[in-house]
Amino acid sequence: MGESMANRIGSVPYLNSAPLTCGIEGETEFLPPSRLAKRLRAGELAAGLVSITEVLFNDLYDTLDGVAVASDGPVKSVFVAHKKPLEQVEVIHCDTASLSSVNLLKVTLAKRGLSPRLEPFGDYDRAAERDAVMLIGNPGLEFLRSRHDHKILDLGQAWREDTGLPFVFAVWAIRRDQRPPGLGQKLLQAKRDGLAKLDEIIATHPEFDAELRAAYLREHIRFDLGEREKQGIACFVERLRAITDETVYGPKYIAGF
Repeated sequence: MGESMANRIGSVPYLNSAPLTCGIEGETEFLPPSRLAKRLRAGELAAGLVSITEVLFNDLYDTLDGVAVASDGPVKSVFVAHKKPLEQVEVIHCDTASLSSVNLLKVTLAKRGLSPRLEPFGDYDRAAERDAVMLIGNPGLEFLRSRHDHKILDLGQAWREDTGLPFVFAVWAIRRDQRPPGLGQKLLQAKRDGLAKLDEIIATHPEFDAELRAAYLREHIRFDLGEREKQGIACFVERLRAITDETVYGPKYIAGF
């Protein structure tokens, strides 16, 4: 096969990715979302579990059909925590690790006729001090477990209320110029194995407590990329095109290979 597939697969070090990398952890490089996207864009990886926005703004990838990190209602790990009513918020400090979440925030605010300034933010320990902050992934889950006096706008729930559709946060993006034989089937098998072993993942994963892990992975995160999820992506594409001058590409789906 030439260069080994080892270390040519990238994913994120979040609880929600664990069922999709089951059995391939040893050959997967785990990186924060923004770094993962840069490595994939540079051609240093053949495949990455990346933000859907990476696929929509860069016509470099095919999207593996059937696999996603999505929600169809509250996602719990992507939200805006705000002390004032959103209509009075002038600045939202944003975790910029995931461009999908930042862009979902933009279309959610646009739907409500709101336009606060968005500023980058990465000091998670001081999140509770901010009047308004957008958090994602494990830092978001940690924030919800901590003491705070913020109201929470769950962006998965807001999208569901606005559109009636699921929101897809991440997909397996495969570089078109690097498609190792068998890679697609390997990733599909990892998902099948992860869902079959979900009880084990919930019981043994080191992050958070078992009750939170179970609720999060069973009730809030969806791992399928089916027709409703694709409709959600198409709706997101339309809404992105309405608020940006950048080219937004529709994804090209491929079956396992």
